[in-house]
Amino acid sequence: MEVAMPWADAVNGLFEGITGIAALFNCYKIHKDKEVKGIVWEFTIFYTLWGLWNLYYYPSLNQRFSFIGGIVIVSANAVWVGMVVYYRSKSKLN
Repeated sequence: MEVAMPWADAVNGLFEGITGIAALFNCYKIHKDKEVKGIVWEFTIFYTLWGLWNLYYYPSLNQRFSFIGGIVIVSANAVWVGMVVYYRSKSKLN
């Protein structure tokens, strides 16, 4: 089996890392607004699960940079989903 070229791994890892940083802006927005509205948050659960799979998959392909970028995006998505659950449950109590 062929593994990705090192530059391809670096580019993919960069995209994953930037996407994770962008997801942190979503976390900031929820924290600032203290509410969740206008989104279909269930899709982020799917992308978080996919990201968890990638944390297994990338090392099997020896893709170090993709793995590191994957950690960033999975962590950001998991925080975001946790914030959605927290603020949605908090709004239902009020």
